[in-house]
Amino acid sequence: MLDYDKEADAYDASRGGEPRAAAAADAVLGLVPVGARRLLDVACGTGIVTRRLAAARPGLRVTGVDLTYGMARLAAARVPGAIVLADSRRLPFPDGAFDAVTSVWLLHLLDGPGDVRAVVAECARVLRPGGVYVTTVDKAAAHDVGSDIDAVLAPRPRRPAQDAAGTVTSYAVDCGLDPAGRAHFQGFGQGRSPRSTVADLRRGWFTRLPPGGPLAERFAARLQALPEQDRPRADPVFTVLAFRKAG
Repeated sequence: MLDYDKEADAYDASRGGEPRAAAAADAVLGLVPVGARRLLDVACGTGIVTRRLAAARPGLRVTGVDLTYGMARLAAARVPGAIVLADSRRLPFPDGAFDAVTSVWLLHLLDGPGDVRAVVAECARVLRPGGVYVTTVDKAAAHDVGSDIDAVLAPRPRRPAQDAAGTVTSYAVDCGLDPAGRAHFQGFGQGRSPRSTVADLRRGWFTRLPPGGPLAERFAARLQALPEQDRPRADPVFTVLAFRKAG
């Protein structure tokens, strides 16, 4: 797992920056009812998406929450007075406080099914009846775009996907949330090149391949043998699901 306090300052530049944030915000807002007045952005990170959610709809009051101080510090500069430092598994808000709740690139980071269930349950709890929860799913799968890099990496050991769409949907339904739509958006600037993938391996971004270990280095050698070392392959396309709270 990355240290997000250390990653905070460079995080946006390494994750597609403003173009990806704009695409994500547009996809999320397309699933949020126009009449929503209060929105909670859970695991808001640096606030790069949160700011766009707030700016796009002047009548929408947006609050962001993040567990990591380094991320929350940057978010607070982007959305002053609207950021709370808290754990998404224990949100410090009353029941039914929000018309919409979003979590962009959160569920795939969680340690196991118990944590995913807890986060989905908390998001459902703070939603008013009729409110909408919007979340990204299948993040790791989105990065497999059928490239030569993916062919090299195909046999690697993988962490079970905590944000698989079917799994998240089952947890949501258990919490009284009904499926209410989906959207997709492009991860601009996130297409992998062989050289950047080797760098990611050696930074520990592939959680089941300890950096510097013999298996990681075998994959690195195969990646280094690919042509066009600096040419990014296709960008990933991410999926967003919406769920409506019964009532």
